Amino acid sequence: MLLTPVVAEDAIRPAESIQVTPSPLRLGGANRQRQVQVTARAADGTVFDVTHQATLTVVDRSHAVLDGTTVRGVADGQTRLQVQYAGRSVEVPIQVRNFNRFPPVHFLNDIMPILSKLGCNSGGCHGKQSGQNGFRLSIFGFDPRADYDALVKEARGRRVFQASPTGSLLVAKSTNRLAHGGGARTRVGSIDHELLSQWVSQGAPWGNDNSPQIASIQIEPARRQLGARAEQQLLVTATFSNGSTRDITSAAAYASNATLIADLEGAGRIHTGSVPGEAAIMVSYMGHVATARITVPREDRPKTFPLLPVHNRIDEFVWAKLKRMGILPSPIASDTVFLRRLHLDSLGTLPSPQAVRSFLADKRPDRRQHAIDAVLTRPEFSDYWAQKWADVLLVDRDDLGERGAFEFHRWLRQQLLTNRPYDEWARELLTATGNSGRYGPVNFFRAARTPVELTRSISQAFLGIRLDCAQCHHHPFEKWGQDDFYGMAGFFKGLQHKTLGPGRELVFHSGYQPTRIPLSERLAPTRPPGGQVITDFGETDPRVRLARWVTGPKNPYFARLVANRIWKHFLGRGLVEPEDDFRSTNPATNPALLDYLADQVVAGGFDLRAVMKQVLASRVYQLSSVPNETNQGDEQNYSHFLVKRLPAAVLMDAISEVTGSPEPFEGMPRGTRAIQLWDNRLPSYFLDTFGRSERRSPCECGSSTEPTMAQTLHLMNAPEIDAKIVAPGGRIDRLIIAGAPSRRIVEQLCFSALGRGPNPRELQAAERLFAGRTPRRAAEDFLWVLLNSYDFLFVH
Repeated sequence: MLLTPVVAEDAIRPAESIQVTPSPLRLGGANRQRQVQVTARAADGTVFDVTHQATLTVVDRSHAVLDGTTVRGVADGQTRLQVQYAGRSVEVPIQVRNFNRFPPVHFLNDIMPILSKLGCNSGGCHGKQSGQNGFRLSIFGFDPRADYDALVKEARGRRVFQASPTGSLLVAKSTNRLAHGGGARTRVGSIDHELLSQWVSQGAPWGNDNSPQIASIQIEPARRQLGARAEQQLLVTATFSNGSTRDITSAAAYASNATLIADLEGAGRIHTGSVPGEAAIMVSYMGHVATARITVPREDRPKTFPLLPVHNRIDEFVWAKLKRMGILPSPIASDTVFLRRLHLDSLGTLPSPQAVRSFLADKRPDRRQHAIDAVLTRPEFSDYWAQKWADVLLVDRDDLGERGAFEFHRWLRQQLLTNRPYDEWARELLTATGNSGRYGPVNFFRAARTPVELTRSISQAFLGIRLDCAQCHHHPFEKWGQDDFYGMAGFFKGLQHKTLGPGRELVFHSGYQPTRIPLSERLAPTRPPGGQVITDFGETDPRVRLARWVTGPKNPYFARLVANRIWKHFLGRGLVEPEDDFRSTNPATNPALLDYLADQVVAGGFDLRAVMKQVLASRVYQLSSVPNETNQGDEQNYSHFLVKRLPAAVLMDAISEVTGSPEPFEGMPRGTRAIQLWDNRLPSYFLDTFGRSERRSPCECGSSTEPTMAQTLHLMNAPEIDAKIVAPGGRIDRLIIAGAPSRRIVEQLCFSALGRGPNPRELQAAERLFAGRTPRRAAEDFLWVLLNSYDFLFVH
């Protein structure tokens, strides 16, 4: 969605001064055009972009001309650019040199970026596996040599024809001068059209391999605070290995990760909407990526920000961000809401009516901290978090067999039960060797068996790096390439699986073996992503070196990922979202807070419960889910608790607990709870309908808490739910047999289902039910209503 503001003449914002970048404007050689950026400064010192509102004029058009807000050279000489805005004016010298000496066009540096920017090598065009109309390019340009051959050597030379550059298929189809299924991708006279034509006229050379290569790209400004319905022109510059620079604003590709907050039009022109928040603008060019951060505070933010209570450092980081955004947090949640939230998030379990009443009767000022300390030591904690880790680590009975899945799950639960440091058990898992029927963690190397599968799974599950793209081509949004992917795969080359019997294997590593990149057969030096090449392993099993690097305290990914996992679980949204997709183009919403949490993970010896305790104790976690006028649309800054539906297993257990009727799981002891299940394939229509994970990917994305119509219909009409409500020996049956009065029945049901007593609306509904029905039938109908209520189905 394009957010295009309407800038009326009377809406021109006053300015004390204006500044033009770059100054002076030097044109010629490879820099044949330059994007202009005009920045105004207000009386209060704030700066704002006026590039597209200012009046630009080139004094002598025989040397340079304007193309919108871009200055293009015409002939050698000097002239001036006059810029006027709000009664302020500036002149910038323009110097044009060596304009008629077009430098040698380099295929990799000059032509490949055009093919990428115009979408020629995308998956929907010539980059797809089968190509398009007989013309195939490598996806996202990962194989420039093959692309060069496809353009120059195939189709009998018709794609590039030196005698008639503009008649070449490459040039003519890009402008739709010859019919092109993709339509016009550029226009005659544009810099892209000029470069393509020049390349063909020069004989379509590959270029000198000693030519300077792109070293990095820079964005100006890299960070900017904008108002609602404002705009900002970016300048993007490439720096080459010899120190030279080139304006690539018009050649780069752009994307926003939050288009409702900030979107793009044309080459680097940002528009903000009316929604406050932060957006990351990704800029990519020839495998290099940079990000600009755009912040849009609320328009009517408070002039003075109140002094907010602080429970710990987490609150300080969040309050500082809210102050910048002009957002006030919601008040703290009530004791009953807090206790129910704490139990469901930490244990996957409802608080019992007795626990709620005891907590409400506790008059100690630090009773919430005592409640936090208590839940983190309960056995349900290990049950619930073992199941969550089993989702990430692919504990799938279909792949591992019953024995393997059981042993792996049991091992995970034991690590959590003893609160073993995260780095220790992760290191043991990554180097596991032995009999899969006896030693749980070795089954991880059966869930992901090949070096390719292990590279994908370990990089995502333990580092938050998604290397999938880099298996075939350079990652389009990150720095990772095939050397990174196959460099990591080298740690698993030589991993062996020997069958011991039905469902059992001996897994071991036979020793380091060189790894080659498919197709090119080029040797990939073994190294972790972004790490140093390892030549002397010193051990028979190269996984030992990888495990040390992965779990090391200086690893920039390991602690940050697990800190982000914890934060997302409790707060409903990761500081980086998705929680396991760390990249420069997907920055954290609160980088300082993420750094702090990662530091706490390391400083605490990878004691994850200690980090959880800090999060749970923060006022941020304990905020109400009810928004105020300033934070109604906020989903990035944790100004109120984000409501979330109970996960499948938690909801099933909650229904069983409230009704007093345990779920009978096939082959499991009576009373087994859904959060205790090691078998993710145990038949259960309820768990499948409510989104349990199939454990096919190394993430929590396999499970879903999104409400669906099927879920609503099941809760309202399923015979299984009704059977639990009316079950002999269930909660209602016991209350009726005990002769409990209607008020006590209603209170007991509300305390068990909602973690609180009934509110006036619920009391009125209950009175009507009990007035016209038998106590048993009225209680059953009331409980059915509770089980379908918003307050029961969601953590709020």
